Amino acid sequence: MGAGSDRGRRTPGGAAAHTGRRGHGDGLRRLLRPRHIAVFGGESAAEAIRQCRAIGFTGEVWPVHPHRDSIEGLPCRRSVGELPQAPDAALVAVPREASIPVLAELSAHGAGGAVCYAAGFAEDGADGARLQERLREAAGAMPVVGPNCIGVLNYLDGSALWADQHGGTRVARGVAVITQSGNIAQNMTMQRRSVPLGYVITAGNGAVTGVPQLMEGLLDDPRVTAIGLHLEGIDDVPAFSRAALKALAAGVPVVALKTGSSELGARANLSHTSSLAGSDVLCDALFRRLGIARVHEVGTFLETLKLLHVHGPQDGTRITSASCSGGEAALIADVAQRHGAELPELPAEVAARLRRVLGERVHVANPLDYHTYIWGDAEAQRDCFTALLGAGFDMNLLLLDVPRADRCAPELWTTTLEAYTAAARASGAPACVVSSLPEGLPEETGSRLLAEGIAPMHGMADCVRALAAAASIGAARRRHAGTGTLPPGPSGPAPEGPAPARRGGPGGALDEYEAKQALSAHGVPTPRGAATGQGGDGAADEAAALAATLGFPVVVKALSPGLAHKSEVGGVRTGLADEGAVREAVAAMAPLADRFLIERMVPGAVAELVVGVRHDPRFGRALTLGSGGVLVELVRDTATLLLPASRAEIEETLGSLRAWPVLRGFRAGPAGDVAAAVEAVSAVAAYAQREDVTEVEVNPLLVLPEGHGAVAVDAVVRYAGHEHTDENEEVTHG
Repeated sequence: MGAGSDRGRRTPGGAAAHTGRRGHGDGLRRLLRPRHIAVFGGESAAEAIRQCRAIGFTGEVWPVHPHRDSIEGLPCRRSVGELPQAPDAALVAVPREASIPVLAELSAHGAGGAVCYAAGFAEDGADGARLQERLREAAGAMPVVGPNCIGVLNYLDGSALWADQHGGTRVARGVAVITQSGNIAQNMTMQRRSVPLGYVITAGNGAVTGVPQLMEGLLDDPRVTAIGLHLEGIDDVPAFSRAALKALAAGVPVVALKTGSSELGARANLSHTSSLAGSDVLCDALFRRLGIARVHEVGTFLETLKLLHVHGPQDGTRITSASCSGGEAALIADVAQRHGAELPELPAEVAARLRRVLGERVHVANPLDYHTYIWGDAEAQRDCFTALLGAGFDMNLLLLDVPRADRCAPELWTTTLEAYTAAARASGAPACVVSSLPEGLPEETGSRLLAEGIAPMHGMADCVRALAAAASIGAARRRHAGTGTLPPGPSGPAPEGPAPARRGGPGGALDEYEAKQALSAHGVPTPRGAATGQGGDGAADEAAALAATLGFPVVVKALSPGLAHKSEVGGVRTGLADEGAVREAVAAMAPLADRFLIERMVPGAVAELVVGVRHDPRFGRALTLGSGGVLVELVRDTATLLLPASRAEIEETLGSLRAWPVLRGFRAGPAGDVAAAVEAVSAVAAYAQREDVTEVEVNPLLVLPEGHGAVAVDAVVRYAGHEHTDENEEVTHG
């Protein structure tokens, strides 16, 4: 393949080594849509010339080589200074050391931008990282894609800054793909799924020009219908957010195929939140906030881009399905249920019209098995499909695999396609033709369907997942259109006001009583309680007296900032009904702590929630909500969103939990006070946005019956400066 392909290993010090990338402006437009191109190198430069010719580049191409007289029949210049003018774009396919002076000369000469093909930079360790820094300095203000990449393909204008083969063809409008993998990019150009690729860009190390800048450059081209991102990570969250918000404002949908996942934070974190909200979770939260649809497979990625190209973001996932097979009807019903689409009952007038067309022997339903009684009857099929497309649903599917033309006679299948196309044209309803197998829709069939505004979709599951992804983008657009503003970035302003007084436990962590006092002062409901002020023999008597004042039954907890999961070490006693039981509990906990918290029991909870906020250096503050209590990590029913977050977003996030039916009243059980829970969560989130607060967790937040509120019965607060030094420290809490 050559030095700049995948072959590109992403390591610390690669794209992550530099996050202050330049915007580049006009230079990036020239690089992506060049009028003339300079190519540097030997065989790689020759391949780029051949590929430009293959896809019809009409501009001038100038090879530059110090020793050759010509490459691919074109005369060679010896250096940048001999070029007729500053090129809009350059492919620099020379060894890594030689790349740097070439880039410096191009920048000084006023070139629009360059692709650096060579590998061996930051992905290759400390020496490579130093070389990459020299590359950045050489580039100056000039945009550079790479190093360690195959290049940039523009199928809209026919330019190939690409030192290898590829499988794409010219299009008038299409989707753009940016990937951090050369192999994946090349594979995508070879697709046989009728995806109209407008641009394919391999970002490589992104040393000078990163994914956010490339996204913004693509948004300048009105022919781009959607943008697909293959990401291994997000190095510059603010820049990425700005680019994604521009796409949202411009109405260009974005799909992300992000690979890899890793847990955020050290192993010795105080709260459950850190173990639940890993970096992949934060990426998901960022994508939701920015209206980006995330998918998890290459096939789904391409099908989603194709659906968005044809039909754009969707209003919902209510579909009709037609096939001449009961087996296919059952398959699509199962797939729809698994992947988030609905097959509603057909409107009465539609069902009646279908019965007139299909006769009494066909059971009319959605999904529709129209049987083979009308197979080959173009007029009857057209009437059937026209009636079905009149249901007014979000999308309409025809399930059909076209047989092999080299072994079969596909004319009857062609009749069905023509009937469906005519029905779609007449009704104006959005339509897809869906094959059960990827090879079930040949490229020529897909091209004909695309020309008719029908999406040729390969595979039922990928089709339904693509529809769900397109609907999520549509929902994000409506959500933000309703507010008249775009969503905020991944972090918000810290509330003003003095920091609460605190005893100052290890590294800035509060004990539970101090944490609750701080939260209560900011509007988070907590149980009635008090803490003992002395240790030793007097602590038991003081605790008993406090309990008598509060009223029984009570809870007794050992207090220590470093003590977590108190229930596992005997640091919690509940349901204590008299002073003697309190004295006994305190005496038993004496080895754990000197101070003790006495609180009234809070009975009758409908549900227990975990509410956690922590600060991530890249993503800002993230709020994790989920099913709480002692089984929080076992159940793992959580969702994360970035702050700041509105009450509506918090309630929507609660609604995504498996525990939501319990909160709404499950099987005649009492409904929880959702409004109070949302207020409590909002108060926790607001407090956690203080600049000096690094982490807050409430677990559990008891949600009481409707009208009775919500109460935080355990809490952890950590301030800036807290660090764990003992990896074996007991750090969970309960």
